[in-house]
Amino acid sequence: MTISSLAKQLREAMHVVVFTGAGASAESGIPTFRDALTGLWERFNPAQLATPEAFRADPSLCWGWYEWRRQKVGQAQPNGAHLAIAELAKHVPRLTVVTQNVDDLHERAGSQGVIHLHGRLNSPRCIDCGHSYQLQESLEDLPEEGSRIEPPRCRACDGYVRPGIVWFGEMLPEDAWRAGLEAAEECDVFLSIGTSGIVYPAAELPLRALGHGATVVHINTVRFDVSSQEHFLQGPASARMKSLLQEAFGDIPAL
Repeated sequence: MTISSLAKQLREAMHVVVFTGAGASAESGIPTFRDALTGLWERFNPAQLATPEAFRADPSLCWGWYEWRRQKVGQAQPNGAHLAIAELAKHVPRLTVVTQNVDDLHERAGSQGVIHLHGRLNSPRCIDCGHSYQLQESLEDLPEEGSRIEPPRCRACDGYVRPGIVWFGEMLPEDAWRAGLEAAEECDVFLSIGTSGIVYPAAELPLRALGHGATVVHINTVRFDVSSQEHFLQGPASARMKSLLQEAFGDIPAL
């Protein structure tokens, strides 16, 4: 599918879903999950850092890694893709943003009502009672990468506070997953940006959209196999989204 033909469909669409993965934030300098396991963290594998069992076995190790990730997110800025997605909402009757990312770059770019399938780094909770916890805003004084950090304690039950993200072996948040499915089934155009579609159950969303008659377009720097009914635009998300908005809606603010 060409940019011009997709632009025409965007102009005619009543409901657009934008589904983002790690590639959408990579241009902001945020390491992907696999990229983060380099440098001082390379001696660990994801199973040592991203399961409830791993957290209970070594809370300070896991909390230190996630606080390092949160520091990276806090230092990053929304890129052109995030800004273009927020701008798109001004030009279509309805836009739903669904993300696998645990950062807040969509919100900081101006997107509203973002559905976070894998949770958020800034929304930790108690591992025992589930009570939410308010994190400190400043991360300037955090130890360097690779450091252990003792997690806070829950004010309700004194259990350890854990990162508010979905770990291996855990279910997606029920409300977020239901909302994502409903949006996929109702949309006219489904843009999958920066995700390879291999992480389930989230990868079911473009298939669900396709099954309900939507135009499904994948935007990624690396080409991968898609069905004959789906479309692929190869290139950086920021460049592709800027071009798409300009083609569809003419002059837009600088992104």
